[in-house]
Amino acid sequence: MIGKVYLVGAGPGDPKLITVYGAECIQKADVIAYDRLVNKELLNYAKETAQLVYCGKEPGKHGLIQDEIHELLVNEATKGKVVVRLKGGDPFVFGRGAEEAAILREANIPYEVVPGITAGIAAPAYAGIPVTHRDYATSFAIVTGHGRAEKGNDFLHWEALANGIDTLAFYMSVGNIGHITKQLIMHGRDPNTPVAVIERGTTENQRTITSSLANIAEKIRQEVIVNPALIVVGEVVNVREKIAWFDQMEESVR
Repeated sequence: MIGKVYLVGAGPGDPKLITVYGAECIQKADVIAYDRLVNKELLNYAKETAQLVYCGKEPGKHGLIQDEIHELLVNEATKGKVVVRLKGGDPFVFGRGAEEAAILREANIPYEVVPGITAGIAAPAYAGIPVTHRDYATSFAIVTGHGRAEKGNDFLHWEALANGIDTLAFYMSVGNIGHITKQLIMHGRDPNTPVAVIERGTTENQRTITSSLANIAEKIRQEVIVNPALIVVGEVVNVREKIAWFDQMEESVR
């Protein structure tokens, strides 16, 4: 009997932000293949007999390469096991979930996609920044801060991003911030546009800095911001001054 694979979004970092269905999938899994940005507290939902497989990818070090992950999912499900592929954020937002789903479909393995809360909305929300606002932003885009190597640095539609979208959320882009700010300004974005950088969003180690588009690269360098971090570009960043609820809550605990 063939098992089943669940491609589960683990949420943005705070373990309480896992969905109810996501937690249920973890509880019944025989095998859990989890990524680097998954909060390890979520593995406490797993039954004692569950096999935990680290699949994290980070610069210079890899758990499993993508082809090996595909093989793991197919092989374990073929043995009749319930497999959870636990991915940070949402499986289909820069998570290669679509590739894994296609492999499972090709192998005739039953699967479900369980959406998760993505950092592009959650990290700004915890920083007191609404990605849309009636007065400031009626459009919002989630953008990868780095692309596939063969496309080089200029695969993004910079003119459209600079002029056509009110709020931009760049994922994993700290290392490429100089190129991002240069391209946005070159293609028409006001250098004075407010920018926020949210490091380790939704976790107890969350840290937020703000500056202008022209100066944010230097501010990141000064503050030694590292990934995982999300960069938010747009007038909505100014709303943070009024509703930075998470910062206030953290201060009251200290």
